[in-house]
Amino acid sequence: MAADGSIGRNYRIWQRIQTAIEVVYPPRCIGCGEMTESDFGLCGPCWRETPFIGGLVCASCGVPLPGEDDGHRVECDDCMRQPPPWSEGRGTLLYAGKARALVLALKHGDRTELARPAARWMAQAGRSLLRSDMLIAPVPLHWSRLLKRRYNQSALLAQHLGKTVGLPVCPDLLLRSRRTPALEGKTAAERTETLRDAITVHPRRADRLTGRHVLLVDDVMTSGATLAACARACRAAGADDISVLVLARVAKDA
Repeated sequence: MAADGSIGRNYRIWQRIQTAIEVVYPPRCIGCGEMTESDFGLCGPCWRETPFIGGLVCASCGVPLPGEDDGHRVECDDCMRQPPPWSEGRGTLLYAGKARALVLALKHGDRTELARPAARWMAQAGRSLLRSDMLIAPVPLHWSRLLKRRYNQSALLAQHLGKTVGLPVCPDLLLRSRRTPALEGKTAAERTETLRDAITVHPRRADRLTGRHVLLVDDVMTSGATLAACARACRAAGADDISVLVLARVAKDA
C-alpha cells in the first residue's frame, strides 16, 4: 500500500513538472514557431504547405509518378534506362516549399532538433523497405566538412530512425576518403565522375556488412549519385542487398 502511495505521489509530482514546463516552454511548430498541441510537430498551415510524397512512386528512387498505385512495382524512365545499384528507394518529402526550408534549416541552420520528427516521417514513408536484419547507415561527410558543420545531418536522421524503428545503426560504416566539390549545378554524369572512389567502407566496420541488408539514409536525393557511390562501396564489401531512404527527393521536372 505504501509503495502504491509513493508511486501515486511521484506521478502527481511528475505531472506538475510537465505542466510547469509546458507553461514556460509551450509546444511550438517546428516550421513557423506558432504554438501546437504537441512537441516536434507542424501546425495546420505548415502541414498543408509541406509536400509529403504519397501515391504512386518509382520503386527504385522514390520520385512521384502519375497514375494510381495498384500495388505493382513501377519505375521511372531514368531508373529503367539505368538501374541504380540498390533494390528499392523512397523519399519522404518533395524538396520544395516548406520542406526545402526545413531541410536547409537542419543541414545548415543548426536546427538539429528537426532530425527527430523528420526521422518519424521517414519511418512512415519507408515502412515497406524495413527488414528485421537491416543495418542503417548514413551517407558520410568528409572530415573537413564535418569539422566546419560540427554534425552530419544524415547521421542524425539515421540515429533517430534507428531508435524509431528498432534497428541497429552504424554511423561510421562509410567514409568519404577525399573531399569532393559541391555537386549543385553538375549533371548526373558529372556527379558520378566527381564521386568516383570517394566513398569507402570503414575497414573496421566491414565485417558488419557481410550478408546484411543495408538501409542507406541521406537528407536529399537529387540525381542519386552520392547514394550510388555508397551503395557500390557496400556491395564491394559484401552487403547482400541495399535500400535507400531520404528525407527529401528532388522532383525530376524541377
